[in-house]
Amino acid sequence: MPVILCGPLPLSTSLPAASTVHEFTLNSIDGQPTSLAQFKGKVVLIVNVASRCGFTPQYAGLEALYNKYKDRGFVVLGFPANNFLWQEPGTDEEIKAFCSIKYHVTFPMFAKVSVKGSDKTPLYQFLTEKRANPSTGGEIRWNFTKFLADGNGKVIARFGSRATPESAELSNAVEAALQ
Repeated sequence: MPVILCGPLPLSTSLPAASTVHEFTLNSIDGQPTSLAQFKGKVVLIVNVASRCGFTPQYAGLEALYNKYKDRGFVVLGFPANNFLWQEPGTDEEIKAFCSIKYHVTFPMFAKVSVKGSDKTPLYQFLTEKRANPSTGGEIRWNFTKFLADGNGKVIARFGSRATPESAELSNAVEAALQ
């Protein structure tokens, strides 16, 4: 007699185990499926962003960091999320317009995702999983949490919301990863 499972599987068993960020495909802010494998060989800073947060001005610093290092193989990836006090309520089109007009963002932006809770997107399930990323895993506490991945897609550092893109800590980590 076949076994019938009722209800969703727990997060830990519902997805195959990933070992790098390159294994994920998410929609761009324009709705196009975008494989993170296209960033193989680049140092990647993955950031959950929000338009109505006290940390929103970090968009300017993220854009400056991207422009400073992009020719050396660095990219910032922005993932809008509405998980913290509804600080990203807009549609993808509204978010794109806001980022473009107010902060002149040119780094890749993705469609709105969930970074916390039962609907957490698979990329963030991987990023926050302690078994997959023992030194950087753990739940996202707020907007503008940053994960740094090396050219092989391995997560090598995590920075909280208060670590600004201009901080020596973040710049030094990017510089070291680009070596």
